[in-house]
Amino acid sequence: MPTTFKYLDPSALGRLKNLSLSARSIVEGYFSGLHKSPHKGFSVEFAEHREYTPGIDPRHIDWRVFGRRDKLYIKQYEEETSLRCYLIIDKSASMGYRSDEAKYTKLEYASYLAASLSYMAAFQHDGVGLITLDDQIRRHVPPKQGPGHLRMLMNALESTESGSETSLSKLFHQLAETIKRRSMVIILSDLFDEPADVIGALKHFRHKKHDVIVLHTLDPAELTFPFDDITRIEDLETGRTITSDARAIRKAYLEQFDQFLRTIRTGCLTSQIDYALAETNQPFDLFLGKYLAKRQSVRV
Repeated sequence: MPTTFKYLDPSALGRLKNLSLSARSIVEGYFSGLHKSPHKGFSVEFAEHREYTPGIDPRHIDWRVFGRRDKLYIKQYEEETSLRCYLIIDKSASMGYRSDEAKYTKLEYASYLAASLSYMAAFQHDGVGLITLDDQIRRHVPPKQGPGHLRMLMNALESTESGSETSLSKLFHQLAETIKRRSMVIILSDLFDEPADVIGALKHFRHKKHDVIVLHTLDPAELTFPFDDITRIEDLETGRTITSDARAIRKAYLEQFDQFLRTIRTGCLTSQIDYALAETNQPFDLFLGKYLAKRQSVRV
């Protein structure tokens, strides 16, 4: 596939080529791939025995069990299947922020991650889709396979610009009800909403049996608040501004932001949601490589 798309970096893809995007929990799929299906069939990996009933192909009878029990049982297997992956990108106004310490805005960084993950999923014959949102769902591309679909996703990423203020929790709940089949859901966002509400919405995805990954995309300045003079601070989503001595508010800001991060991290951990902090001053392929290698090492 041509790699002339803005967010599809050939050198980054080369460094990620030995890694895979694999499901940690059982998902639903439709193609022979890297992932287990919850639907038992007659292929690939043994799951359990069940009693034989007339009409089932006798080739699946376990004759060794028959010799021990004098009763007919068949072998059931778990099918290997492809993954349905949804990339959910927060395109709210705050995602358009970039400090002097970062090369990309948060939205651009998330788009690089999404493009790489899309390419990896396509290479694995997995279906990948894209959802963008701010105060409403702006784009919803269902998961599909094939180079034509991947090109469409790359074009969609390139046309995505930061929008208005966000309603993350509300929209996550809506999407959790909309995505019917068990899938991998990857969220790329700064998660700027009430943290307890965000966690509640993420749990809704887990309640629907989705495999959930949160790539918490933040600018380094948001983590360190490096400002040290009289500063005009603007809320990118509401447009409200205040002028204050940055040194006077740094301590309170850092305490509140640290509490925000702890709530998100802890909530994800206790809900069996994968969480990784993606700082936009770190090369995106380095971050993604470390995350995927760690995920593969603990896959169950």
